[in-house]
Formats: sequence, structure tokens, C-alpha cells
Amino acid sequence: MADAPNDTLDGTVTGIVFRNDETGYSVLRVAGGGDGAFALKGSESIVVGTCGAVWEGEDLHAVGEWVTDRVHGRQFKAKEIVCATPRSVAGIERYLASGLIKGIGPEYAKRIVARFGADTIEVLDHHSGRLREVPGIGTLRIARIKKSWEAERGTREVMIFTQGYGISVAKTVKIYRRYGPDSIAIIKSDPYRLCRDIWGIGFSTADKIAMSVGMAKDAPERARAAIIHTLQTEADEGGHCWTAEPELLLRAQELVDIPVERLSEALKQEMADGRVVVEREGEPVAADAPSNDAEAGMRRVYLTELYWAERRVAGKMLRLLAARRSFDPIDADRAISWWERKSGFRFAPAQEQAVRTSLLNKVSLITGGPGVGKTTIIRALVEIYGARRGAGGKPLIHVQTAAPTGRAAKRLSESTGVPSQTVHRLLKYNPQTRRFSFDSDNPLPGDVFVFDETSMVDIRLMDSLMDALPATATLIIVGDTDQLPSVGPGNVLHDLISSGAIACSRLTEIFRQANSGLIVRNAHRVNEGLGFELPPSGEESDFYFIPQASPERTLSVVLDFMTTRIPRKFRMDPMADVQVLSPMRRNALGTENLNALLQQRLNPEGPAVQRGATLFRRGDRVMQLRNNYDKDVFNGDVGFVAEAYPSERRLVVTFDGKPVEYASGDLDELSLAYATTIHKSQGSEYPAVIVLLHNQHYLLLQRNLLYTAITRGKRLVLVVGSRWAAEKAIETNTVRGRRTSLGERISARNRREDGR
Repeated sequence: MADAPNDTLDGTVTGIVFRNDETGYSVLRVAGGGDGAFALKGSESIVVGTCGAVWEGEDLHAVGEWVTDRVHGRQFKAKEIVCATPRSVAGIERYLASGLIKGIGPEYAKRIVARFGADTIEVLDHHSGRLREVPGIGTLRIARIKKSWEAERGTREVMIFTQGYGISVAKTVKIYRRYGPDSIAIIKSDPYRLCRDIWGIGFSTADKIAMSVGMAKDAPERARAAIIHTLQTEADEGGHCWTAEPELLLRAQELVDIPVERLSEALKQEMADGRVVVEREGEPVAADAPSNDAEAGMRRVYLTELYWAERRVAGKMLRLLAARRSFDPIDADRAISWWERKSGFRFAPAQEQAVRTSLLNKVSLITGGPGVGKTTIIRALVEIYGARRGAGGKPLIHVQTAAPTGRAAKRLSESTGVPSQTVHRLLKYNPQTRRFSFDSDNPLPGDVFVFDETSMVDIRLMDSLMDALPATATLIIVGDTDQLPSVGPGNVLHDLISSGAIACSRLTEIFRQANSGLIVRNAHRVNEGLGFELPPSGEESDFYFIPQASPERTLSVVLDFMTTRIPRKFRMDPMADVQVLSPMRRNALGTENLNALLQQRLNPEGPAVQRGATLFRRGDRVMQLRNNYDKDVFNGDVGFVAEAYPSERRLVVTFDGKPVEYASGDLDELSLAYATTIHKSQGSEYPAVIVLLHNQHYLLLQRNLLYTAITRGKRLVLVVGSRWAAEKAIETNTVRGRRTSLGERISARNRREDGR
């Protein structure tokens, strides 16, 4: 018998066999019947298809056809699935017991339905106060239930609207959180708000919605959105602060196929509304200023926030340089002699000069690779400043130290003996005001500020940092300019050095020789374009290169070393001590596949919450993918899943012992972190790292990428992959420059103030 192409099935969802919240693809058990030839009334059927959201107990209507799957047998393959609030008493109880509504579990679901029966949904919709009639439910629980019920109903309406646009359930939850009950009206009126406001929703999705609600292809709103999206892409993917006007218009035209003339008008509208700034020869251009082709080539277009961030950082840096210190000068020669006697350590000439330069200057820079003594210099400076005491031994100079990541801050604390924290936590984000607590109106307390790993600091964070420094502060900036630049826009450390306005100490002589010292030596060799120095065969070392020709063999070797050989030989915990690094996320040797395989080996069992193809299991190592100021966790923070609640699709993750809760709508902010990209590893050090380099990664093979990867390892570095890939990475030093103007701004303003 031929299957009917338009069968229908109606029933009650009794179980969710599989659910991908990213795509909406679901495999459901459904009790009930239908009109199709193979519908089995009174029994369960398997329904497969895509739907916006589904919960146990809901009524389901599906349109599609019955098919026979080779493995799973007879099932209903749905082209369309519509789920609705259940009407039967049994369905309502199952629905409420599913974990959908906070404050109602299986026991309370049974009590509520026993009291109100088929009227339960009406009570929840319009008479929630009657829940007091249910034993055990008080005022606080009623408020929690009402809030959760209203949010669920509103979210479902938005899910139905967004289902056809490829927007996942998790992102729909974020949309409703942001816009509330007016979500659909807001999206229809300006679909492009989605890619500005909701992390993870791109221009193409917003553009698809815009076209579906009748927006013309050459509409001014679409042209303006293309301008903003192009600038944002240049900032996010290229790290650029500005784009030349002709290039911007051409890139936007490629995106939306709108004539350049209309895009030029859209740019002027964005200028007039203050979302972008166009600058020519260091000064902003008025929106109505005439422009010819020659002038356009000299015009730099910025997102407004990036323009003012650059200007503010330059201005604040020069004001900081010009202001008086909060304490009397320190005799550098006496201080250096005192510290050398106290520590029993003798500075090399370059190190001594770096300490002297930092003591004599209000703002100073220290840069250099691994093993050149940066940490020793920081410790000496902190102890010298901390040694000045008043009555009762009270310190007269308050020193603050910070770094961009938690691991870097912890390392800084251990090396200096002074409590350090991340820059974000130093500035103290206030969720109520959605701003940092410390700013120009409320400066940070302190006299001397030391900031390490500054190569990771982007222009936005530097703006906030400089805004919070008191004018009397002494600032010491430390970092390695040869590492990868910040993930965010800007090239702050490089620009500060290139400005020539700040006293800079560049260290090159290697002092640290941990174990055999090959980690440090090979980092410097790579930076100089030289091949690896390897230990003699059979000799123990802290650095090994394991050549493998095939991707399959490379993968097998990495898994074996991570899970078995390193833990056995070096007594390291693979969950805490060993980090796999890859240049990219996707392909067989990318972090996504590596994480799935390593999870199977290291943490295969236990309660788990699924998001898309990823399982987050209790005990997993995970990484935060974006700054979340409300949760006080930041891009690159690494934690462990302490608890996983599959029925509620909720996790509790601990970061440095602090528990943080993740609801289902927050899971897209996490990734497994057994393996991570080299870029994401910046600012972190691990006892051991395994670095993958293979021909598959050829598009990303760069000298500074390999240099950064090697410098992440403290006690052991293994590079696994092809010889060709290693050689390619070492010889490729054509790093794409970033379009920034911070160095120019500081230099120009410094010259003007000097009268040159």
C-alpha cells in the first residue's frame, strides 16, 4: 500500500525521545490516533519533525506521512507540527509535571489538577489567586508560578512566530527576555534589531524576517542595517576599529545588492542618528558635509562606540601622563639595591633598567616573550611600592594588580603575593545600572596599578579601565606584543608602544629555564622564524613534536596522550591539568569534534543536559563564550559542571568555586572545554598543552598563532601533526594588520601639547 502524502495525526505528547533546540528537530512519542491509514488509536506512535517548542502532555497536531524507517520501524514523518496547551485532565497534569513551570513539579501538578480538573488552564490564565485552595501552595509559590506561566505563554507565541526563520528555542527565549510581551510587534517593526540586540542572531536571519514582512529590498532601513552589520563584522571578525568609506560601501553592496548611492545615503542617515562617526584627518565629519571620490578615500567610518573609545583612551592616557603622582618619588637606585638584598636575586642589566624605568615614569610599558623576567620585574615593583610604610606599619602606597582573565589574574596573585582579579571584577559591574561601578565619577582606589597580559585587552575594555583610573595613578602595563591580539576590536598594546609617548622596556634575553627549557627556547625560535629544537631521542624534555601525516592518526595520538599517556607518565589530571589546543572549531581536528571524543573518554556517564548536538554532563569542563555581567562570568572563563538537571534543562557551573546557574536559554553561552581554540586560550597557562597542527588548518597557520599556543604550556608542550603544517606556521608571518588609530591619536595630541 502506498503511503498517503497528507496524513494527519492528533494526540498527546507522552514522551520526548530526542530534541535539538537549535534546529527544533524532535522525535516524539504521541498517544492518540489520526486519519492516516497507519494511525493506531489508543496506542503510542513515533512522530519525527521540526517544531518550535514541545513539552510532555501537550496536544499535538501533525501533518505529514507514515513511513517505515529501516532501523526504527513505522513512524509519522511530519512536515508540520503544531503543539497546544492540553485539554484533557491527564494531559494537563503531565504538562505541568514536565518542569515547564517553575514552582510546579509532579506532586504539585497532581494536587492542582485534582482541585481544578479541566479548569486548571483557565485558573492559571486568569485566576491564579485560587491556587491558594491547593494544599501547600502559599503566596510566594503562587507569585513564582504566575510569573513562569505568563513567560511561558508569551515565549510560546514568539516561538510560533520565529519557527519558520530558523531561530532556535534558546535564542527565542533570549528574544522574549529582551522584548517581553511586545516581542512580535518589535521584531516586525524593525527586524534588524535582532542582530544588534540578541547575541547569536545574524544579519541573514533578520533580513529573512524583513523580507517576509514585506520590506522592500532597497528600503532605507535595510540599507542602514547593512552599513551597521558590515562595520560590526569588521570589528568582530577582523578586530578593526574603522573601515575606509569606499570599502565599507562596497562590502555592504555585496551583502544586500543595493546601489552604492543608496548605501551612501544610508550612511549619512546613520551619521545623523549618531550610530556611526566618519572621521577625516583626525576630525569628525558632519552628516551633511559634501564629499567627492578623492575625499571619500580619506574618510574613516567607525561605529560610534569604537570611535569615542579610541578618543577617550588617547585623551585619558595623555592626561594621566601629565598629572602629578599621588606620592613622592622613589629613589630608583636605592629601591633596586634594597630589593636585590631582600630577595637574594641579582637583576640582569635589561631587567634592572626596566624596573628603573617603571619607577621613574608615571606610565610605563614592559613587553617581551616567555622567560625574559617580566614576572620577576612585576614582583619587584609591587614589593618596592608596598615597602613604603607609615605609622604602625600601614602601607602608604596602595597597589592594585589585575589581568584580563581569571587564570592570568590567579597567576599574577601567585607571583606577586598581592591579591589580583580580572579587570572586569576590578571595575565591578552593576547589574542595576548596567555599567561598571568604578568610572570617572567614582575612580578606583589606589596609587599604583599593574595590568598584565595587556595584549588581550581590546579598545572597549581599555576605555573602561582608563575611565576608572584616578588622574594621580601610576600605571604599569605588561604584555607580549608577539602574541595574538585581542579577540575584540583594537590593538591596544601595540598602539600604545607605537605611539612613542610612553616609556617602554622591551626584554629579549631569556632567563627562565624550566626543566630542559625547550618550551621557552622553542617559543622564541618560532618567533624568530626558526624550526623546533627537539630533545635527543629517548631523553626527557618539556617539549615534544610528534609528527603524524594523516588526520585520523593525529586524532588518535591526541586522544591517547590526553587520556592515558600524559596522566600516567607525568602524574597530571587530564580534567584539570591538560588542555588540547586547535587553530579552529570545525572539521575532524577542530575543537567541536575533539570535545565530543574527549568527553566520551573522560566523562562518559552521568546526568546531562542537551543543547543541539552537545551534551553538558555533570563533571564536564566548560568555557564561557561571552561576557555576561549579570552572572559575573566572562569570555574565556573555564569552569566545571557541578549539577545537571535534564528535566529542567538547567546546569550549575562552578567558576573558581563560585556556582553559576544556566537556564535552557543560557546554554548557548557555554561550550565544552577539553579542547579549545588557541585564540580562546590567551591569557591562560596550563601545566600541559597538546597543540594540533595539520594541513586541515592551513588557512589559519600563522607564526603568532603557534607562538601563542606554545607559550600556554608551563611544564609540558606536545605539538602533534604534520611537518608541513608546523613549517608553514613558522614561516608565515604576514599577519593581517588591524585598522586602528589609537597610536596616531596619542602621538598627534602629544606633539600638539609639546608645541611640535
